[in-house]
Amino acid sequence: MEPERTGGPAETGEKKNTFLGGMATMAAALVLVKVIGMVFKIPIRRILGDSYTDFSNAYDIYTVLVNISIAGFPAALSKLVAANHALGRERQVRRLFRLALTIFLALGTASFLTMFFGADALAARMGDTKATQAIRYLAPAVLCVSCMGCFRGFFQGHSNMRPTAVSQVIEALGKLVIGLPLVWVAVRLGREAQAPALAILGVTVGSALALLYLLMCYARRPRYRDLRGGETDGTGKLLRDLLIIAIPITLTASAVSVINVIDAALVQSRLQGALALTEDQSRNLYAAYAGAKNIYNLPASFMMAVTVSVIPAVSSAMAVGRRGRASRLVKAAYHISALLVFPMGVGMSVLAEPIVRLLYGPKDAELSGRLLAILGVASIFVCLVSVSNSVLQAYGRQNLPVLVMIGAGLAMLVVDYVLVGTPGIGIFGSPVGTLCCYVLAAVVDFLLIRRLTPRPPNYFRIFFGPALATAGMGVAAWGSYRLAHLVLGNLLSLAVAILCAVAVYAFLVIWLQLLSREELRLMPKGDKIADLLRLP
Repeated sequence: MEPERTGGPAETGEKKNTFLGGMATMAAALVLVKVIGMVFKIPIRRILGDSYTDFSNAYDIYTVLVNISIAGFPAALSKLVAANHALGRERQVRRLFRLALTIFLALGTASFLTMFFGADALAARMGDTKATQAIRYLAPAVLCVSCMGCFRGFFQGHSNMRPTAVSQVIEALGKLVIGLPLVWVAVRLGREAQAPALAILGVTVGSALALLYLLMCYARRPRYRDLRGGETDGTGKLLRDLLIIAIPITLTASAVSVINVIDAALVQSRLQGALALTEDQSRNLYAAYAGAKNIYNLPASFMMAVTVSVIPAVSSAMAVGRRGRASRLVKAAYHISALLVFPMGVGMSVLAEPIVRLLYGPKDAELSGRLLAILGVASIFVCLVSVSNSVLQAYGRQNLPVLVMIGAGLAMLVVDYVLVGTPGIGIFGSPVGTLCCYVLAAVVDFLLIRRLTPRPPNYFRIFFGPALATAGMGVAAWGSYRLAHLVLGNLLSLAVAILCAVAVYAFLVIWLQLLSREELRLMPKGDKIADLLRLP
């Protein structure tokens, strides 16, 4: 048995992660997870062909149920754990965790039963009866992910991002190492009908292994014999505190996933109805769009690193009355986000067709590239909305992101309905609708934060520098690719363009001094980095 430690957290000498240190851990893991996901999705789509629709539909249903079940509880738990841990109320932390675990198990079990026993009905609702087996194979993953959400929220509340980061990598590796070989073997044996379900099986096994890892981390956590703050709130109050934070976040995430499912059905119905395309023609167009969306989601994955870090960090600062630090953390979150996502979004837009051609081959490269060029710009606003939602939640304004996303989502559906059904626009109306949705949501979020939070950030000062550096980078990427493509193939030209873009952007960030010494101090070894860059 592990020896128990004496004393509270302040006396243990535990090494505490800084806000940006935790964010860097999450970002590194999420980059790896996204790379693994791309390595999985690209060959899966090529191997499955039209059957990829079965995989996609099953995964869409899974996403909706996961969001409804647990989307808000990890963030709620991390916020409450962080606030109580900062005040030394360790007994309250333990009780919060046990209550949250009970809730997660109940919701996960309900979602599992819905997917497993309702697979036929769910597949019929999606208009894809062949997805039944895939939906059923994915059902256990919902229960595993529900339990994982509780442990991740607990560790994030203690500013320990490593268990969350490692578990996400394990989860991603499961579908790659298990799902991809199973699909390949199934197709080689002529069992194409079972291939989508076997791809899904990799997701389920990966989530089970990730849950096992988190259980091991929890078993090895530091134990405190002297739990400070002997008095704890009642179960009713703790449940109310969790639900007040979790329900709005859950509604926000659920609204987004539900609207996305409705939008997918709307776009295809408008292509077939208003433009009189056949089902196969509509399916081909939407497949090209789906391929572009897989790439477009890359910048948003980085924002999870920011959002899971900003909520507990700001909550802890506010709990102990350090409003100045909370304000600096919010500014740092926006600034680091802009430095990351501005170049990714613009680079994705100016190099859209070469990227698609490299990843998916020449088929539909021009169409998918033009769609991705629009989505690249939209991805910037998606990320800013994600950070803004976390800021509002950290300041206790949990209801506002729900209303903003529902309103922006409804606006997207209207834009898509009109544009997709317009001859000459068609499928291009969908990424335009996405762009309009997130521009609207970002602007409204900025106005709300400026009005409702103490010491609101100066958006112009935060975003102007990264935007200026990104503009120079975009010109360098566009020009270098076209010059290199005169004598080189697509792969080498793209590599030259990316290297030139990175070099130009790094130079401009340093030259314009877009990273301050104060911000770097929030990072591990920040002073040494600042000295290396000769920052004042």
